[in-house]
Parts: sequence; C-alpha cells; structure tokens
Amino acid sequence: MRIYKTRSIAADACKNGRIKMNGVELKPSRVFHVGDVFTVRKGAITYTYRILQLCEHRLGAKLVPDYLRDETSPEQLELLQLARLAGQTGRDRGTGRPTKKDRREIESFISSDYDADLDEWDDEDDE
Repeated sequence: MRIYKTRSIAADACKNGRIKMNGVELKPSRVFHVGDVFTVRKGAITYTYRILQLCEHRLGAKLVPDYLRDETSPEQLELLQLARLAGQTGRDRGTGRPTKKDRREIESFISSDYDADLDEWDDEDDE
C-alpha cells in the first residue's frame, strides 16, 4: 500500500521488527483483514494505519486513501515536523562540497595571500 517503496524493503522492515500489530512483530507473510490497525516505525516516528479495504493489485498513489487510513498520533506528526525543521538548519540547498574549479580558486587565493605575508617577513629581515 505504498508505505515502503518495494516489497523487499517492506519484508526487511518486518524481519527487523519495525511493523507491529497490537505490540506483536509481524512476519512478511502476515494476512491482513479489513479493520486491522498496525504500526510502522520509520526512523524515530511511529506511524499508525487502519485497513479500510483490501486489494489484489498495486495501487496508484491517489487510490491509497480509499484502502488505508493514516491514524498517526499528533505527537508523532509533531516529531516529524521537528525533524524536518532540524534538517533545514544546515547549509543552503544546492551548496555542497566545492567543485574542482572552486577548490583551485580557493587554493590560488590562499597561496597568493600566504606568499604576500612571507614577502612582508622577508622585508623586515632585510632591515
């Protein structure tokens, strides 16, 4: 139901105990029924979902709300919002490591200033 991108990732989540129903870890082969409520732990956030309908095939993203209802608690959603805000405190988007051209410009700038400082010291020694 599009909670995980692939079935293998969902199976790994089951095997690692990230998907539970009534506090019990689920196996990947678990059969769900209409009305079942299960929790999914992704990172520090625990999502809660209720099954409204069952389907036999893969769904489009727009149809998921007809089959699955998100009942995640407001406290968990607040943690998600705080995590998003914390992620924005870093550097601006698109700015990352310097490119090779940037590195060369930085090195030439630093080396020219460094050489100028050395020349000043040499002038003082001559006096």
